[in-house]
Amino acid sequence: MRSLMAILKRELRAYFFAPLAYVVAALLLLVNGAVFWLIVSYLNDPRAGIGAPLELFFGQTVFFWLVLLFVAPVVTMRLLSEERRSGTIEVLMTAPVSEAKVVVGKYLAALTFYVFLWLPTVVYAIILSRYSEVDWGPVGSGYLGVVGIGGLLLAAGVLASSLSRSQLVAAVLTFAIAGPLFAVGFLEFLFTGDVLRELFGYLSLPRHMEDFSRGIVDSRRLVYYVSVSALFLFLAARALAAKKWR
Repeated sequence: MRSLMAILKRELRAYFFAPLAYVVAALLLLVNGAVFWLIVSYLNDPRAGIGAPLELFFGQTVFFWLVLLFVAPVVTMRLLSEERRSGTIEVLMTAPVSEAKVVVGKYLAALTFYVFLWLPTVVYAIILSRYSEVDWGPVGSGYLGVVGIGGLLLAAGVLASSLSRSQLVAAVLTFAIAGPLFAVGFLEFLFTGDVLRELFGYLSLPRHMEDFSRGIVDSRRLVYYVSVSALFLFLAARALAAKKWR
């Protein structure tokens, strides 16, 4: 546990002392702020239908998914690929720490930084609460969905970073893995059989966020995020172990 915490602290320092981290944070706040303003402006139009701003904010616009598909590669691309490129991975792997602890420590640091990026958006709910009644249950479940899906995509990023020395290649691989995870849910509209439609509906990340934004928390979806994330991290650890003995 001590070695795991040491890796976690090391990676957190690397995140919060890197200028790129604050560039990413600023871009995320800019995009989310603009999207929130557009949603509120749209709902203020008398011709618009009735809706809750935060319900639309959580996963009901294309910008939400573009942000996730952008943030995951940027946050994770350097985790292992940079270590391999610079040769520091050999030093790290000769220390009394397992590949699994290296992977998990780096993943937890990425997840912590990811949560930090989303924390300022809580201000949107606070602002709305000053002018109207806010149901905090759907707000909490919306953030649960953001963390769950984000954690899944970050795990894919860690796997991609373990496979290449190039950060750019790692980012492209992350997108190549995350893209199908997002798109697979749309296959439910191509099948008429109940079993296949239910299967692809279960895998549909947009449908997950639609439910989370309404305050519906399905434990099966949380199991999906945890199990697939664990699979990605296991594969990343195996990739490190395979390269260790080359």
